[in-house]
Amino acid sequence: MMRLKEKYKKEVVPEMIKKIGYKNIFQVPKIKKVVLNVGFGKMIIGKTSGEQSKIREAIMRDLSMISGQKPSLRKARKSIASFKLRKGMPVGAICTLRGQRMYDFLDRLIHIALPRTRDFKGIAESSIDKSGNMTIGIKEHTVFPEISPEEVKFIFGLEITIVTTAKSKEEALELFKLLDFPIRYKNG
Repeated sequence: MMRLKEKYKKEVVPEMIKKIGYKNIFQVPKIKKVVLNVGFGKMIIGKTSGEQSKIREAIMRDLSMISGQKPSLRKARKSIASFKLRKGMPVGAICTLRGQRMYDFLDRLIHIALPRTRDFKGIAESSIDKSGNMTIGIKEHTVFPEISPEEVKFIFGLEITIVTTAKSKEEALELFKLLDFPIRYKNG
């Protein structure tokens, strides 16, 4: 099986040049970065500080296993009394992947994690915005092969944003299709 980066260079670039008619290989859209985002504010609200740190550490550990690098914490920007939220309280974690780690992660996402997702019928075409970026929500992080479901204490969802250099939704759709992303079309 061809790795994703190789596939992009050997198959996708020539195919995109042929289909869309780019004059230069540098005009062909490519994947710039992948951002993994987890919000755990709801899980820690109303818990003691000891329980909060346990939840936070478990999520950070699992996210670092999924991404292959240490995620950074995101803190609340302002206090909201009705949510029992204080300014500066950690409420999320984010991880930005680039280069080889990004391609390895996307390989695992496309070929292992998404097919393991319950009732998965493909990524909706509407998950690609007009700037050519794709955002996927995953309800359970246990679909990734690095996570052992027996050892998981807290199941959390995560959002994956794939940022491309595509100029339009159509270009991005073609790029994702050629990279074997399982895309579900409106009419089919």
